Amino acid sequence: MEGKLIERLEAAVARLEALSAGGGVSSRDLPDIGVDVSSDPSIVAFDDLMAQYASKLSAAAEKIGGQVLDVTKILIEAFSVQKKLLMEIKQTQKPDMAGLAGFLKPLNEVIMKANAMTEGRRSDFFNHLKSAGDSLAALAWIAYTGKDCGMSMPIAHVEESWQMSEFYCNKVLVEYKNKDPNHVEWAKALKELYLPGLRDYVKSHYPLGPVWSASGKKASSAPPKAPPGAPAPPPPPPASLFSSEPSQPSSSRPKEGMSAVFSEINSGNVTAGLKKVTADMKSKNRADRTGVVSASEKEPRSSPSSFSKAGPPKFELQMGRKWVVENQIGRKNLVIDECDSKQSVYVYGCKDSVLQIQGKVNNITIDKCTKMGVVFKDVVAACEIVNCNGVEVQCQGSAPTISVDNTSGCQLYLSKDSLGASITTAKSSEINVLVPAADSDGDWAEHALPQQYIHTFKDGQFETTSISHSGG
Repeated sequence: MEGKLIERLEAAVARLEALSAGGGVSSRDLPDIGVDVSSDPSIVAFDDLMAQYASKLSAAAEKIGGQVLDVTKILIEAFSVQKKLLMEIKQTQKPDMAGLAGFLKPLNEVIMKANAMTEGRRSDFFNHLKSAGDSLAALAWIAYTGKDCGMSMPIAHVEESWQMSEFYCNKVLVEYKNKDPNHVEWAKALKELYLPGLRDYVKSHYPLGPVWSASGKKASSAPPKAPPGAPAPPPPPPASLFSSEPSQPSSSRPKEGMSAVFSEINSGNVTAGLKKVTADMKSKNRADRTGVVSASEKEPRSSPSSFSKAGPPKFELQMGRKWVVENQIGRKNLVIDECDSKQSVYVYGCKDSVLQIQGKVNNITIDKCTKMGVVFKDVVAACEIVNCNGVEVQCQGSAPTISVDNTSGCQLYLSKDSLGASITTAKSSEINVLVPAADSDGDWAEHALPQQYIHTFKDGQFETTSISHSGG
């Protein structure tokens, strides 16, 4: 029964998105508020939330201007739409799943408008746009209808949604820490809007979800009619904004006939037959080497808390734009086979698992993973590895940029087409890159990236050279 309800919700949202594609939110799209409920404590508290936190965000955005101001205005619009929906809920009977999708259509449209700003050519303010757009998923707490609806409870949903956005928000903080205090102020205000702002609001007034009116008017469950001659709407996506339940797309099923390299990553024997690697170099890459052992010693203290906050495992496509793979443990057959170059992949909190991405995607981020294998074909922007321990990543096609940040133990496997990739590392150790051997067919040559440097003062300035690594 639960699966059928979720399918109906997804289908309804897909139809509504198709009909409203490219349009904004106008006053006629919003529900009519017949009775004045503006003095209700929960509505007054929402106004206080906006005055205390949203105003700070808007003030910082005004100082920055440009795209940051544009996306901030859309974000404020989304919060305003949510307020109107909360007012409407107080005089509306609880609808069925299809009716709920239609009721939430105005909010969904604004969120889609914010996410659309991250598409196309990568902006100089991409991290601002991503953090703001991704954060709006937190507003979907309003779709919670009970423990069987497939969503986390409202408070948990807000916290989990912010975790997705915080990665990009932190990038803004780091990039502008010593450059422009206005951007730092904006990033901090964005976080405060959700934590503690929205989270505490939901905790105080809607910890179990919206309270619908028992005697109010009925919400219409019929989707708007398409104009005559309009093409049939597309099939529903694997997942929708208002359903956090993994919908088991075809890409989550075990695959047959995987590539030999992917099978080797599954078994953990990728480097077993390397001819170019000497014995002492292999010993550095074993699971019991010093760097990885020290990281695993810290794991019992840090991992349980992060996994418990993140909630249950997720494997879903959100808003048709982001594949989310979270908290997968011991899963060796994760496959994304229905993707395109406008979608991103975010892998978070996974352990002892393997993910294969079959197709070109815009961006891949691997965050806080341990003993994780990721195999992908092509990436348009970058593959980012942050806060990880003992990961293996293979590019079978092309990747212009690969970045490794705050990571201990990382094996990168590059194809011939990806040898021109720019690899950046920061605060990382034991990073090894394997490339196809020039004088052998099917073999790999391994290169250890420097993690130690020598700084010498010469001619009035410091010169920095890396300590060479030798396998002899």
